[in-house]
Amino acid sequence: MITIETPAGPFTMTGDGTAVTAAAFDTTLPSVWAAPGEVPAAAVAAVRAYFGGDLAALDGVAVSQHGPAYLEQCWDMLRTLDGPVSYRRLAELTGRPAAVRAAAQGCARNQIALIVPCHRVLRTDGSLGGYRWGLDVKRWLLEHESAHR
Repeated sequence: MITIETPAGPFTMTGDGTAVTAAAFDTTLPSVWAAPGEVPAAAVAAVRAYFGGDLAALDGVAVSQHGPAYLEQCWDMLRTLDGPVSYRRLAELTGRPAAVRAAAQGCARNQIALIVPCHRVLRTDGSLGGYRWGLDVKRWLLEHESAHR
């Protein structure tokens, strides 16, 4: 497990030696998420590169989180987003346009902050909505990405 100081606050990751298994904007991780383990050096380098302005650096980071099939589909889809979308659009992208609440659950149950970028999902009216790590962090990430796109 490692905690990195970032402009958005402390960022903690754990892994299994090959993939990131949990990540949070905090100095600790919820104990039910994942056991402390080795974070791949490439993931640490990618997070630092992201905060340095290389938004694509996170694309190659291996992740491993498991849940119901639809949530895993949401998490995979989140990794393809290159900018903000609404919860409705996320549901459409998964092929289930009526599953807006299920898509929102995909964001709410994501255990790998930043690398699985649920912060890019907004309410239909464009407002921020919620974010487990706080709206200030979500706002900072979106502004950072907008400035480096």
